[in-house]
Amino acid sequence: MSVNPTNTAPPPSTTASTRADWLLFVLLGFFWGSSYLFIKIGVDAGIAPFTLVALRLLVGALLLATVVFAAREKLPRDPRTYGHFIVLGILSVSLPFVLITVAEQSVDSALAAILTAPVPLFVIPIAAVVLHERITPNKVLGVLVGLVGVAILVGFDPATLGQTDLTPQLILLAAAFSYAMGGVYARRFVHGLRPMIPALFQVTFAMIIAGTGAFLFENPIGHLAGIPPEGWFSVIWLGLLGSGMAYLLFYRLLGAWGPTRTSLVAYLLPIWGIALGWIVLGEQIGPGIILGTALVIGGIALVNVKRQTFTDWLNRRRTGPEGETQVKPAP
Repeated sequence: MSVNPTNTAPPPSTTASTRADWLLFVLLGFFWGSSYLFIKIGVDAGIAPFTLVALRLLVGALLLATVVFAAREKLPRDPRTYGHFIVLGILSVSLPFVLITVAEQSVDSALAAILTAPVPLFVIPIAAVVLHERITPNKVLGVLVGLVGVAILVGFDPATLGQTDLTPQLILLAAAFSYAMGGVYARRFVHGLRPMIPALFQVTFAMIIAGTGAFLFENPIGHLAGIPPEGWFSVIWLGLLGSGMAYLLFYRLLGAWGPTRTSLVAYLLPIWGIALGWIVLGEQIGPGIILGTALVIGGIALVNVKRQTFTDWLNRRRTGPEGETQVKPAP
């Protein structure tokens, strides 16, 4: 469910985008956006968080392994590469998946989709520290706008600070932060690999980690017999589509479009999350949800605007049609 294109992607194709690519783009947004709905269905069916994550990743890993085997992809030989895959399996998969699943025991799936959307906002300060990337004015403005949206969604009120339990919301923001850490880590340490290889090993190592947590804390074997049909359906959906097919579509688009355009799928996730939560589960959509979501998406858009585009826009605001500086009339 994280959108973190890395430099492991093949170079973008020079051919024009096809309708099939746009269809895959919408499907990718649907698969990832619907994951929040089916996580909610899974936890409401009584599946414990570590067990739900481990089961969905098992299904996803089997699908990805089949594809990698069929494509006869070469596996890396450097042991350090697998160490990086383990770190990515924690930061980009197992940790955020478990955090989101735990949080959805207490909050709506729509709110979960929205509060994990600000990944690009967290990437900015992390990349500045780790990768020494320059923080531009549009990025600062984007982060500020996005954080205002997050505050509205969380329901932050200084007057009631300490009296309201914001733990689930903070857990979701921690998941978004973990996704951001994983994306920056991948850009720093994972290079020169066919994209499907990191996907396979991230999911596989994450499955092992989540499975270990399930056996330590949840007794999954005894737990499985009581899972109702809707719980198993959520596991299959999350595994095949949210953790398996989604990666296949993601890397297909990376090859056709490149990472910048493919990353725009992040805008679709909260929209699908809100719509499906309302349609399937009857979750309420209030003015705060709409305003907060708009600000978060707007902040992400500002962060992704190229610096020159933003500078040109500011210059046009300061100057008239012929380039002369506009003087505001005195009151």
